[in-house]
Amino acid sequence: MSLVMYLYPKCGTCRKAKKFFEEHGVAFTEKNIATEPPSREELAELVQKSGLPAQKFFNTSGMKYRELGLSQKLKGMNEEEKLDLLASDGMLIKRPIVTDGEKVTVGFKEETFADTWLK
Repeated sequence: MSLVMYLYPKCGTCRKAKKFFEEHGVAFTEKNIATEPPSREELAELVQKSGLPAQKFFNTSGMKYRELGLSQKLKGMNEEEKLDLLASDGMLIKRPIVTDGEKVTVGFKEETFADTWLK
């Protein structure tokens, strides 16, 4: 499977990640997280393959996250409920998410991208 990047075109972090790949000649397929969000099943797989808890997939700086008061509500939710919530709105998902079907990165840190995607 080739690289897939779930991103939001207006997101500065996503633009940095995209630029990183372009500068390093890494081919990837873009999916707009607002219009083509990962399904609940895809999210469950991404969470499992990332080794991170579902909590780490939330865009904690997003308006939607704050509007819904999720910083408090998430504490009382189990992983399944968190996945359902993430699947309900792509704008709740931290971005970019990059996967090759085996590995998954969430967010953009140049060092992590270099270690994960340039080898």
